Amino acid sequence: MIKGKPSYPFSTIALAIAFSPRLEQLIAETKRLANVHNARSVFIHVGKKTSEHQRQLSNFLTHYGFNDTNSLVVWEQGNPVDVILAVCKREVVDLLIIGALEKENVIKYYMGSISREISRKAKCSVLMLIRPSVQPRPFQKVVVNGHEHPKTLNTLKTAAHFCTIEGTKELTIVDEVDIPALSMSMAEDSTEPEGEQIRKEFISDENSRLSKLISSIPTGTIQIHNKVISGRSGHTISKFAAEQEADLLVVNSPDHSLSIFDRIFTHDIEYMLADMPCNMLIVHTRNVE
Repeated sequence: MIKGKPSYPFSTIALAIAFSPRLEQLIAETKRLANVHNARSVFIHVGKKTSEHQRQLSNFLTHYGFNDTNSLVVWEQGNPVDVILAVCKREVVDLLIIGALEKENVIKYYMGSISREISRKAKCSVLMLIRPSVQPRPFQKVVVNGHEHPKTLNTLKTAAHFCTIEGTKELTIVDEVDIPALSMSMAEDSTEPEGEQIRKEFISDENSRLSKLISSIPTGTIQIHNKVISGRSGHTISKFAAEQEADLLVVNSPDHSLSIFDRIFTHDIEYMLADMPCNMLIVHTRNVE
């Protein structure tokens, strides 16, 4: 049922539960998203089902209006990644919510090994929240990675759908250009003015590509911008999102079939996960691998 299923709408939303101090905040965020997306909710806990945990979770779910008709609670034991992914597949989950862990430096966040593995292997989109709140707010400033890739058009459509429901005011589609790599691809006998002209033409072509992408997606009343920035993939868009004070960064899901280069060196999404500038939505395109 899940293979080839469109990445949106988000009809079923799941929350991976850990009994941490932020459990209530994550449940509140899940409730808001379930309401605006008219979605069913699934709560997944991997570990022993104790009476204390059951009581705590039940109280929170009741407080936020969850019941047997609009939600499901799953208690299972086993390997956390395997269990969470199996439940998401079984329940045909469209969006999995995970809380990001906080480093000692209060403005830096990172994903633990379990969350990193889930972000690579999930067959659904994954939303990672760095500052969940008991009074959650819609995402108003969203940045989307628009680099050239077979998955990108679907990611943009998913982001536009998500932002329309959220009532997002501003959506910026960003393409990262690795200028040093571009320079290396030029002919050795290229003069500096020729090289600069080639770079300008390349950036102009990328802007035109982004404009065509934007024209092919329904954006409604959302204010859309496109931006070409130069720098290392993953690093640069994270810095841009931080500078723009975005509250959500949307990216393609990692490719399941990584090249030898990707296996030796850190993949661009690893940079984003290691130093998350804001909440992150990884869009899984089930029909493009």
